[in-house]
Amino acid sequence: MSTTPGRTRSGAESDLAGRGPMLLAMVLAVLGYQINATMLSPALPDVIERLGTTTAAAGLSQTLFFLMAAIGQVTLARLSDQRGRKPMMLVCAAVLIVGNVLCVVAPNIEVFIAGRILQGVSAAMFTLAFLTLNQLLTPAGFGKAAGIITAVNGGLAGVDAIAGGQIADTIGFRGIFVCSTLIAVAGLIGVRRYVPDVPPTTEPGARFDARGITALALGLTGILVGLAQGAAWGWTSALTLAFLIGGLASLAFFVLSQKTAPNPVIDLDVLASRRAWPLLLTTICTLGGAFGAIALTIPLFSQDARVGLGLTAVTSAILFLTPIQLIGVVSAPLTGRLGPRIGWRKIVVTGAVANFAIFLVATLFLHNEWILVAALAALGVTYGGFMLTGLNGLAVTTAPADKPGSLSGLNGACFGIGASLGIALASAMITAGSDAGGVTEAGYQNAMYTALALLAVGVVTSLLIQRPPAEEAAEASDERPVVVAHH
Repeated sequence: MSTTPGRTRSGAESDLAGRGPMLLAMVLAVLGYQINATMLSPALPDVIERLGTTTAAAGLSQTLFFLMAAIGQVTLARLSDQRGRKPMMLVCAAVLIVGNVLCVVAPNIEVFIAGRILQGVSAAMFTLAFLTLNQLLTPAGFGKAAGIITAVNGGLAGVDAIAGGQIADTIGFRGIFVCSTLIAVAGLIGVRRYVPDVPPTTEPGARFDARGITALALGLTGILVGLAQGAAWGWTSALTLAFLIGGLASLAFFVLSQKTAPNPVIDLDVLASRRAWPLLLTTICTLGGAFGAIALTIPLFSQDARVGLGLTAVTSAILFLTPIQLIGVVSAPLTGRLGPRIGWRKIVVTGAVANFAIFLVATLFLHNEWILVAALAALGVTYGGFMLTGLNGLAVTTAPADKPGSLSGLNGACFGIGASLGIALASAMITAGSDAGGVTEAGYQNAMYTALALLAVGVVTSLLIQRPPAEEAAEASDERPVVVAHH
């Protein structure tokens, strides 16, 4: 029986009721990763205090977490084509558990960062879950199952952000990773017991492009660490320049290596198309601007008693994180219905312009608590709904017919790259705006201006995206499932 996406499978395979334990195992597996992304944001000040570290170091831990999420998606998803989905899911779960334990026992920021790196790699669990479901279910069954997995995408509708703030205010940030470990262990047991093996999609003997993956990882790490730490190390220091120049050199080598690799990580023909590079840049800039502010700048500013709003971690989460996630849970499915009717490109352009306008208001009224609350809540529609759903819908509908997964895979990696870039730049701006007494108002303001600049670039690149042919968009809306990447 064929497992080609889009073909009809047997009634037994399409019956989700009979696959409830498998779906629950996948939900637990991806949730174990996701709460490390959403619950920790309100607890960052507690991390800084308890580990006796700096804002720059805490920002670096976030940068590397999301950077490894991008690299993990590309690496483990490609490996699963050859080794199978289930073995790679088990690897993800094990790596997540080890990373969690390191963060629980971390005596200093260095061990904490090592744990965050391992946690980030496990983000591939999302992609692996979608790939597995797509091979097992009918298109209709996959759509329903993917919707359930995607609901975990932004956390638990804001409940996890509040819980993260409450844990930080009471027992400290380590409690967050204890929760994640318990969920990850349950996910590991569930995957091992209930997720069936699906056949590899490539020849077992196909060569994995380890050289390309290594060059990509070194290049992205060098550039993003250099940007994140440049203000603390000095922009002209030997260490900063070594990271930046080394990163650029590694990325140049990566591009050259893809031209001759028998099984390249990234198809350069797809990447060079106007269907691809403007879309990928829009994703990077959107995540860089919006997520960098949401996950780092706003939580730190709102809890800063000296120049910020002086709120508790719980109050900060309730006011500034929960509304985005809660509204996004409602707006994302509605956007998914609207996209095929008016066009995914129009959804993305509208969302990009609206995001910029909202962030302009938030930046100008940063000290006005209720205007800031209203502005960030509106992002639940424009960012959580229009942009996150629209970018993925556009990636699916504009992908080449002979390489349907190529653009979606690249776009998924760009979510992690954009998030890590945004946090790196926000951290650098906040650090540069610090004095002997700590972070100044100018530091937070400059971080918001940087987010605005990234979102402005995103507006321009969204306008450059090539319109997909109408018939291809219609076919995709009828036959192809839209996979929403985690963020």
